[in-house]
Amino acid sequence: MVISNKPLRFILAALVACLPLMSFSNTEKDSAHVQTEEAHGAVSEGHHAAEPTDVKSKIKAFVGHHVLDSHDFTFTQDDVTGKYYGFPLPVIIWDNGLHIFSSSKFNHGHTAAESKGSYYAINHHDGKIYRTDASGEIIENEKTGHPENVRPLDFSITKTVVSIFAAALLMFFLFSSLAKSYAKNGGIATGAGRIFEPLVVYIRDEIAIPNIGVKHYRKYMSYLLTIFFFVLFLNIFGLTPLGINATGNLTITFSLAILTFLITNLTANKNYWGHIFWMPGVPKPMRIILAPIELLGVFIKPFSLMIRLYANIFAGHIVLMSIIGLMFIFKSWIGSSLSFGLSFVLSILEILVAFLQAYIFTMLSALYFGSAVEEHHHEEGHH
Repeated sequence: MVISNKPLRFILAALVACLPLMSFSNTEKDSAHVQTEEAHGAVSEGHHAAEPTDVKSKIKAFVGHHVLDSHDFTFTQDDVTGKYYGFPLPVIIWDNGLHIFSSSKFNHGHTAAESKGSYYAINHHDGKIYRTDASGEIIENEKTGHPENVRPLDFSITKTVVSIFAAALLMFFLFSSLAKSYAKNGGIATGAGRIFEPLVVYIRDEIAIPNIGVKHYRKYMSYLLTIFFFVLFLNIFGLTPLGINATGNLTITFSLAILTFLITNLTANKNYWGHIFWMPGVPKPMRIILAPIELLGVFIKPFSLMIRLYANIFAGHIVLMSIIGLMFIFKSWIGSSLSFGLSFVLSILEILVAFLQAYIFTMLSALYFGSAVEEHHHEEGHH
C-alpha cells in the first residue's frame, strides 16, 4: 500500500501554522503590567535588578544565567517561598589581602558579602564579583554600561572549575587503571578504561600518525589524548542538568588554544619558520609581501580553534535551553509536545556535537603539529 505524503505535509504545515492560536502566551496587558511591576521593583530595590515575573522573562533570564559561570550550584527554586535548592562554593579573592568565604553570603546575588571589613557583590549581568559598600551597590558607567567598581582578583572555585577538576580526576582514574591493566594482562585492557581503548587507538592511527608522521607522532600523543578526552568530558558535563558550560566559556577555549599554539611553535623545526619568513619557490619580492601574511596565520590558527569550540558549544546551549523554554510558553499539548520532541532530538544531536568538537580540536591540533615538524627538501636552483 502506497500512502501519499502530500496530505501529511499539509497536516504538519497546518499544525505549525495554528500553534500561535493554540498557545495562550502573555497578552499585551499582562506585559505592560509586568513592566510596571519591574520598574517599581527596580526603584524600590535600588541597585538590584528586578526579578522577572512573567514566563518569557524568566526563561530568558534562566537561559542567560545557564551559559554564565556561577559561584554556586542551584538545582531548582521554589517561587512561592523563594528558597533555593543547591549548594554554595568557596569564594577566594585577593583584594588587599586574601579573602576566603562561602558564596552563600551573597544570598544568590541579592545581598553583599562582608569579609574583613570589605563588602563584595555579584553583578547580575556578567556574574563577576566587585567591591562595593555595605549596600552592595554596583555603579555602572552610563556610556559603556560596564561597572565602575573595583574588581578584585578572583580565584574562586566556580562551577567551571569544579567541572575541570572532575574531568581531570575522571581521566586520571580511568586511564591509570587502563595503563595498569596493560601491564598486568600482557597488553590486554580490562576494567572501565577498556571502554575508551578504541578511541585511544583511533586517535593514534587515524589522527596522530597521518597528520604528524610515524617519526614524530609519539611526542605529541600524550597531549592529543589529553585534549581530546578533556574537551569530550567537559562537553558531556555540559549536557547534564547541573548547568555547566565550561567549553562554552571563552576563557577555557582560549587557554586550550594557547596550549596548542605554544606546543606548535616551540617544537617547530627550521623548515617551518623558513616557510613562514622566506618561503622557497616564491620570487624574492613576493616573499617580503607574503611573510607578514604567513606570520599572521600563525596567530589565526589558534584563534580559529578557540572560536570554533566556543561558538558551537555556546550556541548549542542557547538553542537547546530556548527550545525547552518553549514548553512553558506554549500552553497547549500540541505546542509543548512538539517543543519536547525537538529538544529531545537536539539533545541527541548535542551528544554527537560533543564528540565532533573534541575530534575537530584534536585533529586540527595534530595538523598544526604536523606542519611544524614536517621536513621539506627543496632545491632552490630548480625554481
